[in-house]
Amino acid sequence: MREQPEQQAPPVQRLRVRYAKRGRLRFTSHRDFSRAFERAISRARVPMAYSSGFNPHPRISYAGASPTGAASEAEYLEIGLAQVREPAEVARALDESLPTGLDILEVVVSAGGSLADQLEASLWEITVAGVDEDTLRDGVGQLLAVPEVMVERMTKKGLRTFDARASIAHLEVRGPGESTATGGSCAILQVVLRHGTPSVRPDDVLAALREISGISSSSVALAQRLAQGPLDERTGTVGDPLALDRDAAG
Repeated sequence: MREQPEQQAPPVQRLRVRYAKRGRLRFTSHRDFSRAFERAISRARVPMAYSSGFNPHPRISYAGASPTGAASEAEYLEIGLAQVREPAEVARALDESLPTGLDILEVVVSAGGSLADQLEASLWEITVAGVDEDTLRDGVGQLLAVPEVMVERMTKKGLRTFDARASIAHLEVRGPGESTATGGSCAILQVVLRHGTPSVRPDDVLAALREISGISSSSVALAQRLAQGPLDERTGTVGDPLALDRDAAG
């Protein structure tokens, strides 16, 4: 009989981490980031707790990762430690061990509950070059006036069709700006997207706008997640998922 593996002790402390994907590192996939983060944990000598079994893994729980190519100021994960550490020390050590562009913004002690359950929606800013503000504003009005817009996206399981409109909790044009992608003028969208299955992404919102209003499919768009957390359905705003953890610690 195969010898049973040693059982690992449960974590003595759980920390929640907010990090950013910036610049060229927005093209980092979730798998690339997870590898980089595990190497950073090793270099920073963070005393990780490990799972039990024949192939123990550091206790890391990822939640709500942004799609490859999107920048973000609001990515989250949770780690379990085998020893108690000051969150600020862990934040500094991890930030120094990660490449510039994958930046640790905050580390707090978990107050319990599920981090993933707190991440109900995301606030995205989408910079759209090649479309003037008035045209985009008209398209937004048309999109918000209908109950459903079906879009297509290629997934690992093939081409999938789904409703992009149902996930939009709030959508507005914030005004003109300067495009870093083309050097010309652009329009700026802000959209709050409910999380669900399938997950609706910023490019799906643009596909819905193109479908319903005929906005040019050649327009260049860059997406950045500004916030991720609990959704206030009344106001269409996204809250801070670490607020309760800070209150418990303070």
